[in-house]
Amino acid sequence: MTQLRLKDAQATRSLGVRLGESLRAGSVILLEGDLGAGKTTLVQGIGAGLGITDAIVSPTFTLINEYLEGRIPLYHLDLYRLESEAVAGLYPESYWEGVEMPLGIVAIEWADRLPYLPESYLHLNLIYLSEGGRQAQLICVSQGKSEAAHELRL
Repeated sequence: MTQLRLKDAQATRSLGVRLGESLRAGSVILLEGDLGAGKTTLVQGIGAGLGITDAIVSPTFTLINEYLEGRIPLYHLDLYRLESEAVAGLYPESYWEGVEMPLGIVAIEWADRLPYLPESYLHLNLIYLSEGGRQAQLICVSQGKSEAAHELRL
């Protein structure tokens, strides 16, 4: 596990920029953290790192936002309002498998609601720190094996 201290929202966004610059098409990021922990801020940074100029907003009510203009597409899912059974009906695997959509980066907020997981993904948990700021915990999971995320050039 890789742990990074993020002193403010700008640091969270900067982490997202680095991810957007370094991740490849087919990458899946499963985001966890309390309300207001910075999940959408991180995805905004990913979009900036991909060269996306559209405003990236939380898809809490639309469920999925697709940004196709960057280096590679960004698919932003927010599962906050859904139960696992309803999530399955969204067919999230169509995004990470590139079946119906061009392969891109898939960022999923409230990923604990997924009824199944992709074979490989980056699990990123944002945690409030009592002294202020946040901590990002990153774990790369590839076919069920966990490894540190330091190879992402973070």
